[in-house]
Amino acid sequence: MIKIRDLQYLNAIDEHKHFGRAAQACFVSQPTLSGQLMKLEEQLGLQLVERHRRNVMLTPAGEQLVQDARKVLQAASDFEASAKALLDPLAGDLHVGLIPTLAPYLLPHIMAPLRKSLPNIKFFLHENQTKVLLEQLDNGKLDILILPYLPEMDKFESYQLFDEPLILASPKEHPLTKHKQLNLTDLHGHKILTLEDGHCLKDQAMGYCFAAGAQEDTSFQATSLETLRHMVASGMGVTLLPGLATQDKFNSDAIDYIEFAKPAPIRGISLVIRPNYSRMECVRAIVATIRQATERYQAKL
Repeated sequence: MIKIRDLQYLNAIDEHKHFGRAAQACFVSQPTLSGQLMKLEEQLGLQLVERHRRNVMLTPAGEQLVQDARKVLQAASDFEASAKALLDPLAGDLHVGLIPTLAPYLLPHIMAPLRKSLPNIKFFLHENQTKVLLEQLDNGKLDILILPYLPEMDKFESYQLFDEPLILASPKEHPLTKHKQLNLTDLHGHKILTLEDGHCLKDQAMGYCFAAGAQEDTSFQATSLETLRHMVASGMGVTLLPGLATQDKFNSDAIDYIEFAKPAPIRGISLVIRPNYSRMECVRAIVATIRQATERYQAKL
């Protein structure tokens, strides 16, 4: 009989490509992990691991079977979560993934309400780019994601939380500052500062800008919204920032934040989970709490 632990060892080898690090991740000794994998190979009659002097990798058979192993491990994790939910559906650990262009601006608004409404949930927050977060959600490393919804998320289940407007950030002396309110067509012919590739905000913002006839300023790409903000403040150009990131708009000496007339550019923020996720009562409570918390400042955006 194949044991769950053996599948965990195989998965760890695939992730770490090193016996020592894989053993450390599984909280066992290296000889224990190596020996159990050899027993698994004997049991299956297949070589799963290529052992080299400095590293280790899976054979083609191992690479194929580790995908099935992950499905089994995820099913076992879901089984355990379902059992715990029967004891208290609103208790336990919850791993939440957010993107860097949202996390530092949204979390101050929602974490206190979430802790108050769900006092028995221990929240673990993980910040990364969208592609990585979706992979981690699919593999069961994360429970939920809070991020802008994109078409490639259609294999997951999602719950709309709120729409966040995109706002123009401009140096004080820029020609666009003559407008008290902008139309997207006002961006025609202008160059827009952007984030580096990999940030979904870049694709969303530039989608609006390209449609309006604006161009991407390719002279520099920022790694964060705060870098973009400093670039604008130093007069390097204009950019689109999410509304939550412009909460200091009345306290800036170097930047003008200008809103767009309706229909304004937005990004829809959603909570995303795996299909058939077991902790739905917890998900519903989180969605309700975030919607209520964000209603309080939507008028300010």
